[in-house]
Amino acid sequence: MGRVPLNFLVERRVSGLLRELVAVEPVIALHGPRSVGKSTVLSGFAARAGGSVVDLDDVEVREAVVGNLAAVVAGATPLCVDEYQRVPDILDAIKARLNREGSLAGTAVVTGSTRQDALPMTAQALTGRLHSLTIWPLSQGEIGGVREDLLEALKVDPAGTVKQVPTSSTTRAEYVQRVCAGGLPLALRRTPATRARWFDDFVRASVERDALELGRVRERQAMADLLAHLAAQTGQLLNVTKAAQAVGVSRPTVENHLRLLEDLFLLVQLPAWGRTLRSRVNAKPKVHVVDSGLAARLLRLNPDKLAGLDPSALTDFGHLLETFVIGEVRKQASWLNEAVALGHWRTSDGAEVDLVIEYDDGTVIGLEVKASERAPAAEFRGLAQLRDALGPRFAAGIILTTGRRSYTYADRLHVMPIDRLWTPVRPTTRS
Repeated sequence: MGRVPLNFLVERRVSGLLRELVAVEPVIALHGPRSVGKSTVLSGFAARAGGSVVDLDDVEVREAVVGNLAAVVAGATPLCVDEYQRVPDILDAIKARLNREGSLAGTAVVTGSTRQDALPMTAQALTGRLHSLTIWPLSQGEIGGVREDLLEALKVDPAGTVKQVPTSSTTRAEYVQRVCAGGLPLALRRTPATRARWFDDFVRASVERDALELGRVRERQAMADLLAHLAAQTGQLLNVTKAAQAVGVSRPTVENHLRLLEDLFLLVQLPAWGRTLRSRVNAKPKVHVVDSGLAARLLRLNPDKLAGLDPSALTDFGHLLETFVIGEVRKQASWLNEAVALGHWRTSDGAEVDLVIEYDDGTVIGLEVKASERAPAAEFRGLAQLRDALGPRFAAGIILTTGRRSYTYADRLHVMPIDRLWTPVRPTTRS
């Protein structure tokens, strides 16, 4: 049986961050995948501010705006514009207003389903005066109505955090359900059967509409094939040459389509980290589908197929689980008050760490994701090597498992259940 469809409006953590940033930044741009909830966040912000939203996804509104850009941006602030990439010249109009009146905080909040620098006409607009926030799919904590704080707690007291977390009761089957559901709001509002059709429509719209609007793709089928191929590689090292061979196009075409899939927030590259630590560190990024539910659908995997314990099911679930966990951490990192760098670490002799989190002060935490219930000693190899290479900068290395127990294995090396990611260290629920 699948999870019950989401039937309520979820409060987004990014909404609070948006309200804080509007007090200091002239323009805020909310970017993220289509159907991730950008319009909902913007509408909620506008309602709080006593304003309205200029919806450029509406054809009539768009036509009216094109002929009256100066008048549209001259109104009361904050100006709220949804899907600005439909009329990218609106950013130039906002820039002209800022030039006249000064870069006043809270002048505008805009949303877009593509990265700003993916649109040539807007690449230079508002440089230095636009702060970009990414809205990722719903986190498990947002879905459950709790405030995740694991990354904050691990930074302050890793060993103490491991001791504080309770024993997990999440089963493997429940993890499979969460992974296959993902975090895209409109997908979560559907039953598993109708969710599959929604994901198919989501991909089709992204490839056939959004990609064509950027004007950078002619071979739609090649891009769709590339997305499917890279979904099968989610959580693995990116090999552009093999991808080109698999899809049957040139390497430059794959590189162009890969950038486009990233610009549309369908794929995310996790860069190699720590190349200055030793010469034998692999420089290739890993590739992840932006949402584990979308990845599962692209691979035609569902909970029934992943429930088995045969090698194929275990391998598929392992890769999807890594994408799921890294997605959850990426969401939490985007809400922190300090900048963090995310990457993976892999040496030529096979030692690896799935996710390295480097805080602004140089503190590092390493995470390994395992689809098994136990963490044998051999699994700590990569984390131990990273600990020894970094010395005091290394705060903790944690293997996240589908098991129940949290414990310390060795110096700064620990084991925790995966669901600790969305179990508050300091339990509080939003009212």
